Amino acid sequence: MAYDRFIAICHPLQYTVIMNPQFCGLLVLVSWIISVLQSLLESLMVLRLSFCTDVEISHFFCELNQVVHCACSDTFINEIVMCLSAVLLGGCPLTGILFSYYKILSSIRVISSTQGKYKAFSTCASHLSVVCLFYFTTIGVYISSSATHNARAGTTASILYTMVTPMLNPFIYSLRNRDIKEALKRLLRREVIKGHLSWHGRSDCD
Repeated sequence: MAYDRFIAICHPLQYTVIMNPQFCGLLVLVSWIISVLQSLLESLMVLRLSFCTDVEISHFFCELNQVVHCACSDTFINEIVMCLSAVLLGGCPLTGILFSYYKILSSIRVISSTQGKYKAFSTCASHLSVVCLFYFTTIGVYISSSATHNARAGTTASILYTMVTPMLNPFIYSLRNRDIKEALKRLLRREVIKGHLSWHGRSDCD
């Protein structure tokens, strides 16, 4: 999405040529392949560990670092692999995102009209907020848990980056659509009118 915003703002005339359906499909496919390979590697690394009986994980799913910390055998190699995965699969995309937004901010600064700056900034603000939410909660789960263990906070952070973050992007970008906004306004107006009429009906009965 950062690259999409970068092309849309910095190279608007070439957007349809660069961000064609084939290229977008390739980006999604590469992302899925990398995710599957990384998950497969981590799962195979966990299989080599031995676990004690009566192990309880205070999460709503088997969080990788929590599973590794519950092992009775040596987990040094697993922790090294997790750190390398975090650096490669977390640091490299973050570097690309920051570089894209640096270029975007440089392009926004040269826009003369205030309305144009606001439109360009609003295009990126939603995606940037979701990125910040994802990275901050992930860091909270995988880094702070090694220093202090807070099961409730860790579970909440896990929900944010595994469930809330993927659900936010479609919702945010749908609200940018004018038709969706108008339909939402009509729905809210209808609910307000219903509530007003029902309140008046109860008042008349009293």
